[in-house]
Amino acid sequence: MTREEKSIAIEDLTAQLADVNVVYLADISGLDADTTSNLRRACFKAGIKLEVVKNTLLEKAMEASDNDYGDLASVLKGNTSMFIADTANAPAKIIKEFRKKGEKPIFKGAYINQEIYIGDNLLDSLVAIKSKEEVIAEIIGLLQSPAKRVLAALQNQPEKEDSAE
Repeated sequence: MTREEKSIAIEDLTAQLADVNVVYLADISGLDADTTSNLRRACFKAGIKLEVVKNTLLEKAMEASDNDYGDLASVLKGNTSMFIADTANAPAKIIKEFRKKGEKPIFKGAYINQEIYIGDNLLDSLVAIKSKEEVIAEIIGLLQSPAKRVLAALQNQPEKEDSAE
């Protein structure tokens, strides 16, 4: 790769990082072709962009980015794949699902809404993060609950009998 090609690759990665709030890094090396294809297909269906990246280029892109990636560059060793998503827990769910069948993908770290998560031991916690839509649905449910109870109570009132019979 020439210097010019590296420079273009860094600019492309920097532009990708500028537009997102959810970036996961994982090691998918050693997956067979069929499993890798299934992983890519699952990511595509979930609206996740999966890309194998060169560690040095990603590190330089992180440095050039306006976002603060903190110690996330410390996980850039060995094979690295980058999952870019809109939903905070979507990549974690896919990684966890594929881990039921094998040891990989291995979660390395994530940048989620300006927070840094490092270490495979955090995967379960990241799966549990609620998306914006899930939080809104919960709030709406909580707000509707008292009104539903009042309506149910009113509907269950015994009807008054006509005394004119």
